[in-house]
Amino acid sequence: MSDTSQNGRSDEFEAGPDDLAERLANVDEELAHQRASALRAGLEDYELDDADLDVLDAATENPDEIHYLPALPVVAIVGRPNVGKSALVNRILGRREAVVEDTPGVTRDRVTYQAEWNGRRFSVVDTGGWEPDARGIDASVAAQAEVAIDLADAVMFVVDSNVGATATDEHVVRLLRKTKKPVFLVANKVDDARQEAQATELWSLGLGEPHPVSALHGRGVADLLDDVLKVLPTESAYAQREVGGPRRVAIVGRPNVGKSSLLNKAAGEERVVVNELAGTTRDPVDEQIELGGRVWRFVDTAGIRRRVHLQQGADFYASLRTSTALEKAEVAVVVLDVTQPISEQDVRIIDLVLESGRALVLAYNKWDLLDDDRRRYLEREIEQDLAHVAWAPRVNISARTGRHLEKLVPALETALESWDTRIPTGKFNAFLAELTAAHPHPVRGGKQPRILFGTQAASRPPTFVLFTTGFLDPGYRRYIQRRLREIYGFEGSPIVLNMRVREKRRK
Repeated sequence: MSDTSQNGRSDEFEAGPDDLAERLANVDEELAHQRASALRAGLEDYELDDADLDVLDAATENPDEIHYLPALPVVAIVGRPNVGKSALVNRILGRREAVVEDTPGVTRDRVTYQAEWNGRRFSVVDTGGWEPDARGIDASVAAQAEVAIDLADAVMFVVDSNVGATATDEHVVRLLRKTKKPVFLVANKVDDARQEAQATELWSLGLGEPHPVSALHGRGVADLLDDVLKVLPTESAYAQREVGGPRRVAIVGRPNVGKSSLLNKAAGEERVVVNELAGTTRDPVDEQIELGGRVWRFVDTAGIRRRVHLQQGADFYASLRTSTALEKAEVAVVVLDVTQPISEQDVRIIDLVLESGRALVLAYNKWDLLDDDRRRYLEREIEQDLAHVAWAPRVNISARTGRHLEKLVPALETALESWDTRIPTGKFNAFLAELTAAHPHPVRGGKQPRILFGTQAASRPPTFVLFTTGFLDPGYRRYIQRRLREIYGFEGSPIVLNMRVREKRRK
C-alpha cells in the first residue's frame, strides 16, 4: 500500500514526541546487521513462496545499490469494443477480474493483471478507453493500440470471428504491421470446430495465422498461451528501467494551467504551441533542456480532461498520452493554477502520479496574479485537499514571467534523491524494532500481529516489504510510513509499504 490513502486522517497511532531518531542514531550498524540476519533466518520457520524468496534475496546492506525485482514481461490485449478482450483476460487469469458486460466500451482504462501459465509469470494489460460515438472509435481504438504496442513485449489482437475484419480492425492492423514486436491474431468466439472456417478468413489481415479461441469456454486458449510464452522474454524489455542519462520529468496538470508556458520558459524559447484554448497540446514533446547547470529531459503532456468529457478522439488520445508520459518519467511536476480553486481533477491527477509510483513536485503557477484573499483560501484548500501529499516539495512560480523558476531544480533534485533512497536491511529492522517496542500494534480479536522481518525490496519508489504474523491496521501502516518520513526524509517520493502475512510451517 502506498501512502496515497493518507488523506490527512488522524490516526489512533498519533504518538507524542519520542527519542526514536536519537535511539536509531546510536544503533551499532554491525549489531543491527547481525540482528537482521537472525530475524531473516527465523523466517525459515514460516511458509514462504517463490515471490517471498525473490524479495529476501534482494535484501542488501548496500544503500547505494539500486536493485529491481525482475520486471515481468507484458502482454497487451487490444481490439475494438465487444470482441471479448476482458473475457479473454479472465480466462488467462483463471478468475473473474476484468469487467465483462454486453455493452461495448465498459473497460475505460488500461488495467494490468499478473498472470501465470506453466510456471511462468507475466503481466496482462487489458485495454479500454473506447469512445461511445462511432465517429471517434477508429481513432481511439488505434490510439489505445498504439500505446499498448509501445508499452508491451507482445500483443494479442482480438477479432470477433463471427463478424470478421472491420474497418476499425484494419485501422489497428496498419499499426501492428509496423511493429517489430510479436503480434498474435486471436480469432475469438470460435466455440466449436464448425466455426473454425470463419477464423481462417482472417489470414487476409496479413498478421499471420489466426489463433481460433473461445474466451468464454476456454477452447484454444492453452495453445495460444503456449505460443505466446515461446516468444516472451523472461524479463520485460519495455519495463526495463533506464538508469543513467538525463533525469526524465513529466509536466502534468489539467488543461490550460500553464504546462507549455513552463516548458517554453525553462527552454528559453518557444518550443510548444501556447494557446488560450484549453487542451491545445496533443502530444508529449520530449525536450532536453539545461536548467540549473544540468540537463533534464522534459515531457510536456496534453492536459488530462475529466473522463465524462472524453467525447473527442483527440482529447481521449491526449489523456492516454499523459498516462504514457508518466510511465516513462521519473518525476512529475504537477502544475496547479492558483487563481482557480483546487479541483477534483487536480487531485485526480496527483493521485495518478502516486499510482504510477513517480516522484512528485507541486508547482503552483500564476503566483504573480494572487491577491491576499485568494492566498488565504488557497492555503486552506491545500491543507484540506492535498494533506495526503504534504511531503511533496512545493514551488510557487509564474511560468509566464519565469519568476522563481530556478527553485524548480532543487525541488526536482530533492524528490529524485528521495525516490532513489535505499535503507540498508539492518537499519530498517532496527527502525522497526525500536518503533514497535515504543508503540506496539494494538491487540485485535485477542491477537497481536508481529512484524517478523522487513526489507526494502526496491527504490524508485522506495518499496518496503514487511513479513508479519497478521494483518496490520491501515492506521498502523500509515504510522510506520509517517515515522519513516520523519527519520529518513523521503521528501517528494511516495513510499510503498507491502505486507506478507505468513503462517508457521506445520511440523
